[in-house]
Order: sequence, then C-alpha cells, then structure tokens
Amino acid sequence: MSGKYDYTTLKTDVLIIGAGGAGLRAAIAATEAGCSVIVASKSLLGKAHTVMAEGGIAASLGNVDPQDNWQVHFRDTYVEGVFLGNWRMVELLAKEAPDRVYELERYGALFDRTPEGKIMQRPFGAHTYRRLCYVGDKTGLELIRTLQDKVAHSEAKILDEFVVTKIVSVNGKVAGAFGISMREGTFKLIECKSLIVASGGLGRLFKVTSNSWEGTGDGLALSYRAGAVLMDMEMVQFHPTGMVWPPAVRGILVTEGVRGEGGMLYNKDGERFMLRYSPKKKELDARDVVARSIYREIIEGRGTEHGGVYLDIRHRGAKYIMEKLPSMYMQYKEFAEIDITKEKMEVAPTVHYHMGGIRVNPETQMTNVEGLFAAGEAASGLHGANRLGGNSLTDLLVFGKLAGVSASAYAKQGKQIKFDESVVKEEIDRVMSFVENPGATNPYPLIDTLRESMSKYVGILRNDSDLNKAYDAIKSLKPKLKDIGVRGSLRFNPGLLACLEFTNLIQSAELLVRGAIERKESRGAHFRSDFPNRSHDFRKNILFKLNEGRDEMSFAAVPELPDHLKDLGKEED
Repeated sequence: MSGKYDYTTLKTDVLIIGAGGAGLRAAIAATEAGCSVIVASKSLLGKAHTVMAEGGIAASLGNVDPQDNWQVHFRDTYVEGVFLGNWRMVELLAKEAPDRVYELERYGALFDRTPEGKIMQRPFGAHTYRRLCYVGDKTGLELIRTLQDKVAHSEAKILDEFVVTKIVSVNGKVAGAFGISMREGTFKLIECKSLIVASGGLGRLFKVTSNSWEGTGDGLALSYRAGAVLMDMEMVQFHPTGMVWPPAVRGILVTEGVRGEGGMLYNKDGERFMLRYSPKKKELDARDVVARSIYREIIEGRGTEHGGVYLDIRHRGAKYIMEKLPSMYMQYKEFAEIDITKEKMEVAPTVHYHMGGIRVNPETQMTNVEGLFAAGEAASGLHGANRLGGNSLTDLLVFGKLAGVSASAYAKQGKQIKFDESVVKEEIDRVMSFVENPGATNPYPLIDTLRESMSKYVGILRNDSDLNKAYDAIKSLKPKLKDIGVRGSLRFNPGLLACLEFTNLIQSAELLVRGAIERKESRGAHFRSDFPNRSHDFRKNILFKLNEGRDEMSFAAVPELPDHLKDLGKEED
C-alpha cells in the first residue's frame, strides 16, 4: 500500500485504551499474567483525569473507626446509588477495596498516617465511617505516580498521544483498533486478542466541568459503534464544589476533602444553609444532595456575586490547612489570588463524573462484544444513580485489575480475529475527509453550541421541556457532522481531533438526553422538577444498542439482591 492508505500494523495480546488508573492497573494485571500489552493514551502518560480524585480512596480498613467493614461500605454504596447499581459489582468493590489499597502501598504509594503508623482515613460525604485513605489532597496524583512507575518497569508498551478512531469488531467479537499517532502523523492498526476500554467519561460534553480536555466520551462512542451496550447514560454527577472565579478557572475541582476536613458552606447572608437542607449529615451528605442544595441557594438569590456560595475552612487554622490541603491552598493562591487560611472560597457545582457507560459482566468486566472489556468511569453498573466520593479510585483499582485478569485469560484462549482490509480503508477515508474538504465547517463553534445546550437544558434540575430543547439542538447539529473539517495534516492537528471528538460527543449527548427524557422520576443525580419523586416503576436500567445504524432503547430490571445481601440493601422510602 502507498500514499493515502499507508498505515503500520502492531500486534499484541491485550490492547488497553486509556492510561488513567483503570488502564494502568489493568496493564499491570495483564503483564503479570504473561500477556503482551499495549496501552494507548490520547494524552501524555501520567496526565489522566484520575489526578482530579484528590480526596482519597474508599476502603473499610477500620484504622480510625474500627467498626467499619465491607458490609457497611456495601450498604453505603448501594443505597446512595439509589438501588440502581449492580449488587455484585458493589460487593466486589467493598470486599476487595482493602486489599487493593494495601497492594498500592506495596507498590510504593505514600499515604498519610495515624499516630500509630497506620494508613490515615478521613470522613467523606454519605460514608458512615471515616473510610477515605488519602495523601493530603493529591491522592489521585499519588495513585497515578505509583501505577505509572509500576507499568514503566513492566513489559507493557505505551503509545501516548495516540487517538483511537475505531474499534474493529467482527461478528460480535473484537479484532483490534485503528487510530492516529498524533506525534508521528501516521495511521496505525493494532491487532489484538482482547481490548480494554478505560478511557474515562464525557464531562467535556458540558461547558462547566472539572474534567480535563480528554474527557469527550470517546471510549463510549467507539464501543457503541463496535456493538457494545451502553447503560444509565442519563446519570451525570455534579460535584458540589468547583471553583467559580476568575472565569478562566470556573469548574476546576475543589476537593470534597475540604468538607471532609471540616469545611462549611455559607450563602451570601452568612447562613450555614446545609443545616436547613440536611440537618444530620450537613456538608457531608451525598453529592447529589449537596449539589442541589447549593444550586437552589444560587437560583433563589442567596448566592455570591460571582454565582456561587462560600466554602470556609479558616476555623481549622493555617497549620492544619497547609498539612491536610496543600494543593487546595496552592490552587486558590495561584489561580484566584486567595489565601484559604484567611479567606473564604467561592464554589458552585461542576460536572464531575458519569455513572453511566458501557455495560459489563460484573464477574469479568467483559461487554456483550466478545473480547471487549471496560473498566473505570467508562464502565457502568457500580455506582448506580450516584457515586460516593472516594469510590472512583477504588473502582479503578478493583475493576482495573479484574479487567486485566479477565482480558489476559481471554487472550490466552482466543485467536486473532481476521477482518478485511476494506475496514481500514473505509476508516482512513472517514478520517481524511475532515482534512480534504476545503469548504468545511469549523467544528469548534458547533462543539460550543452543543456544550451550551447541554449545560442549559440538561443540568442539575431537569424537566421535559428543557430536555426536549436539548434533544432538538442535538438533532439540528447531527447533520452538520458531514460538513465539518479543518486544514492541515494528521500530525498534532487539534482541529482534526476536534472533528473526531465532536462525532463522539454528539453520539453520547443524544443517548444521554434520550435516557433523561425517558426516566420520568427523580433518582440520585437525575432530578426532574416535573417528576420530583422516586418511582419503583423506574428501578431499572435504560440500555442503548446500535442495530443496523439505529439506536435501540430498552429497559433491564436491576438484578435482585441475593439472600446474604438483602438486609444490607433494603430499600426504604
């Protein structure tokens, strides 16, 4: 082959898309199983959204509160997921969390310590006991640093700045992936026996988000087009506290660790308003509750001049703040010129996490497409309708490992699936069409329009009228996909990347909004003002599957609890 259709072929047992916590933990497991592994990262190695999980890793070690155990962790997670989660995934998380934390420590992670030298644990929203194992307020960064070092000393091959444009599947079985090396400006086909999607969420679908630029729902859209089922797409978590001012930093995360260490929320009138909304749990209620409470204060006119509320931790003293929250101190000092040891922070809700994603088998993390696995935020089923703070890092470790173990076992007993070269040529034609159209439409204004519509109509408080406005906006944007394009080549072309991301964003947005319209109730992060109550009729997952180019929606009953968990997961009105 020559010219336009030039590409190189790589072969591996296990291909992992995404180099965050889940992808790296999966790589460790797969290499330890003796498989060859390639990790494809859209960004540079080490720059993953995992670093934004600052507050800690949830695990029932019982170092601070000895009465904590996996059963309590199970109940907290299952109940705060508002009974929409898969019980088996929740059970695996709660049971295996302590082992994964100690394992991370053996890898070299440096946790804060109790006076006795044990791993220190802090309180977090809706956790019954002090359960979050932490490294100041940079736990995610320490996790990535530790896993990255472990992978660097393994046989895994890293392809960073590599954008996957297609997952290749044949007759319901995965065969590989195709993409662009942005650094080289070349196409590559990666043939594999199994593939793990660990590419994170879709936070960049919204205007105000804590997510870094990579979070454009790529893995969800790629898997969906390869035949995978997506689930709970409507479930988007708004973290209660993101930065508000100055505008350039709006949405950057203010860790829940601030509230875990005693931070209190006040409106512009000086009222500690969480005493009114949640007199028992106060600032440490579940994230959906705190986010809605802040939102109401703002829209009812009790917000700050910049459209937020105040978060105050000054009463803990400068020494304590500098020891427990050094990153937050530097973040406000550098970005907002505010000294949080002396001044209040302005905060407001920000899109932070997607509970929905790719449906997986809880025992293996495999999707309905044979050989295609998913882990971390890209997968769904664990968190239900609302994720507890700290469970995201636990999720990465527990299910990243499980996906790596399962994918390597599948690769060892499987064979490379053959496919026609025309599949590659068609994908090259699609990608090149974005840079071969001289009269193309700029994708950036269209992306901005999509984000504006999603933020305006699919926010914390939803209703049928707004959701249908968002759906109409999406339908008006979809036909413009065929017209977008940019100048330049394949090499480090951000405009080309925007074209590819817009395709994935539109796909994810449409399914998210359709699910939100269909769920005519309020449950966890999905709150509808026209259906403000939870409905037993909607204790089911909404599924989407692509069938001959059409989106098919269906419902699946949430798996019933087995006898040994019924008391722990009992539903109360």
